Amino acid sequence: MVQVTAYLKTRGVWCLLAGLTLLSTQGCTRSARQLHLPVEVPDSFIAAPQTKTAEAPEPPQNNWSEAFADAELNLLIDWALTGNFTLRTAWDRLAQAEAITRQAGAHLSPQVDLDAGYRRSRQQVQGQTFYNSVYSVGTAAGYEVDLWSRIRSSRQAAVLDAEASRNAIDAAAISLTAAVAGTWYQLAEAQALVRIARSQIETNEQVLQIVTAQFGKGMAAAADVLRQRQLVAATEAQLISAQETVELLQYTLSVLIGVEPRLAWQDKPVILPELGPTPEVGIPTDVLRRRPDVRQAYRQVQAADLRLAGAIADKYPRLSLSASIETSAPSVHDLFDDWLGNLAANAVQPLFDGRQRQAEVERQRALVSERIHTWSQVVLDALFDVEAALTQQRQQAQLLASIQHQLDLARQTYERNGARFIKGQADYIRVLESLQSLQSLEREVVRAQRTLVQRRIDLYRAIAGPCELAQPVLAEIQEEQAAL
Repeated sequence: MVQVTAYLKTRGVWCLLAGLTLLSTQGCTRSARQLHLPVEVPDSFIAAPQTKTAEAPEPPQNNWSEAFADAELNLLIDWALTGNFTLRTAWDRLAQAEAITRQAGAHLSPQVDLDAGYRRSRQQVQGQTFYNSVYSVGTAAGYEVDLWSRIRSSRQAAVLDAEASRNAIDAAAISLTAAVAGTWYQLAEAQALVRIARSQIETNEQVLQIVTAQFGKGMAAAADVLRQRQLVAATEAQLISAQETVELLQYTLSVLIGVEPRLAWQDKPVILPELGPTPEVGIPTDVLRRRPDVRQAYRQVQAADLRLAGAIADKYPRLSLSASIETSAPSVHDLFDDWLGNLAANAVQPLFDGRQRQAEVERQRALVSERIHTWSQVVLDALFDVEAALTQQRQQAQLLASIQHQLDLARQTYERNGARFIKGQADYIRVLESLQSLQSLEREVVRAQRTLVQRRIDLYRAIAGPCELAQPVLAEIQEEQAAL
């Protein structure tokens, strides 16, 4: 250790501290590297339409829910993005990451402490008592010269962690938006099933009257009447189940937007939207650049790479500088007359640590490998999400068309069998079978329509980018007003 001690004036000491601050800009620097993705990205999506149509819209990047032209849904999503507590928790994690960034950056500046004290001593000499008082004031500054960019690497890694946390918020917001939209249209499906069940109960009761009349004429058996009564009861059970689903989905929507469970949409009709053409999804590289989860994984790789650099730099010598000034006097009046200044420089080179630092380097290198593999998997999952959404949407549209065609045929079959049954030209079993098939297909059409809407939501979610969100204020501890 090299130590120089001298008497310094106050101005000279502050010049010394300014010099330490200037040294903070010295030393080699290390910024985040641009890393190569070890996964081959295709030029286009396999399931995307090969020919572009004039009516196909551009891929939505932010507020994709507006494509459904549903004002109530957009209002619910706005409420969810500001009130959902899971999303607010993600914001809290971002605030923590930003605070850690400031903590890491604080080590790049000199640390200055102020110390003040008072000491009083009592001394007995030849029967006489003497008291001595000493007042002291001092300040000390310390700084580690970041020769190998160890501190800067740590700070830059913390910055990237904060960016990854922001990307996590965007990803959570997209998932939340998709959850609200999906739940909203599940409610539309459940309400439609309630309406269908009520209509089917009315139809089945009318058929029951006809079968009962035919039984009175001897043209139907008692078992036929019982079968029709059983169908009425079964349809009533389906109505109960659909009504239960309507209530539960309203509770789910309430929690998603951050309020207590409510039946706020009990009397508000929700309608499944008419879908337009499939939007253009763009090329895979553009989708990957937009997706927050891919960006988050990439930032985590860069942060791990910088921490590896910091672990390697920790094996090299450290240079620390310190400066202090102090004054003491028996009275406050004389306290600032004389100053004692001290400047010290320390160089430390690790010689033997039981391979602790080398083990940390190996751990950080393995962590970098883990982050790279995670990043690669996130990219593959993102590509799969788009391909799966495109494929499922196309297949679901074909399935819906098939079910609607079956429904038309079932309606014609039921009408013919019903007319023949009234004339006594067909037995009740054929009427029952065609009626059950018709009513089953009526429900299947609604379910297939809602599934097709969900496939469009999945597609929007797979290609969506971040949206502008306002950061909420941190929660404050509220005093309990009443016992729970």
